[in-house]
Amino acid sequence: MPFVDAGLELEPDGRPGSAVRRVVVDDWHQAPASEIAAAAACAADSLPLTVGVATRQPPLRLRPLLEALTFTLVGPHLDAEADQLVRVPDPWKEYAALAEAVARRPRAAVALWQLLRGAPPVGTLAGLATEAATYSMLLGGEEFAAWLSARPIPRPPAAVDADRPFVRQRRADADLSLVLDRPERRNAFGFRMREELYGALEVAALDTTVERVELAGEGPVFCSGGDLAEFGQARDLVAAYLVRLDRAPWRLLDRLRDRVTVRVQGAAVGAGIEMAAFAGRVIAAPQTFFALPEMEMGLVPGAGGTVSVPRRIGRWRAAWMMVSGARIDAGTALRWGLVDAIEDTHADRGDHAA
Repeated sequence: MPFVDAGLELEPDGRPGSAVRRVVVDDWHQAPASEIAAAAACAADSLPLTVGVATRQPPLRLRPLLEALTFTLVGPHLDAEADQLVRVPDPWKEYAALAEAVARRPRAAVALWQLLRGAPPVGTLAGLATEAATYSMLLGGEEFAAWLSARPIPRPPAAVDADRPFVRQRRADADLSLVLDRPERRNAFGFRMREELYGALEVAALDTTVERVELAGEGPVFCSGGDLAEFGQARDLVAAYLVRLDRAPWRLLDRLRDRVTVRVQGAAVGAGIEMAAFAGRVIAAPQTFFALPEMEMGLVPGAGGTVSVPRRIGRWRAAWMMVSGARIDAGTALRWGLVDAIEDTHADRGDHAA
């Protein structure tokens, strides 16, 4: 059965008319190996996202095709241990919802897919550079502008003591404890918090006597993602690209990963899970949820998530999280490898609440 890539079918304004394609995996069970290989090669070279839908267990012989697709949705009764598969209650309804999400933000969806199809990259810096360039490009796009104009006017942050740190630090012998300390904003990650976290991690990277680093969040939420009050402020997108690359705490978390443990609770959204995923060990409280909502804003993850998350859970499940924006719970995160343990320990810690 032929598998033909029709391209993006660009409209005069550059909007993709065909940004996602459905592949009914059930139809390929009995296909000759040569046709499966040809279809896999076509999918691997496809500009639109290619989403598989399976209601029967895909046989092992279809693995080349599954690996080439963006991801494959399978029903709740099927084995979904393979990284290429995402189990959902109804794969047909899920595909329809995804297709609607892509139709709202087709440019961001295609840009995201091009970022992820090579994940994980050979090197962290190369991956972060590509992500930062894509993010900065989309900041100047119509989809992000549409999201900005449609959103409610964000509540301005309350005045805070200029001397109050947004990242608390405590050193005890060889241990360095860092706490995101802006609970009144759900530890939203803005310019000042980024700079303070970068500075603290830079010291840890240079100080060989720091043997262990623990990062946590004050209050009921670890991090709710980027500070929406600061979105849309960039005027020089090239400068935004360079700042995002040069002043990236997530790059230092990756460098220190063997020494870093991150404890998350409540919500780890956007930048929250993107940064945490670089750590050597991530521990989640039982009720924590995770989400990557950037595509709905007309953007891609911009805090290293297109590098860190695929490294932990594979590019297929990462793509599903980023395209759908769906929340996953701590149990799913543990099964997939997004976190390394679930521990109800936050209430016992003296530096942040349960």
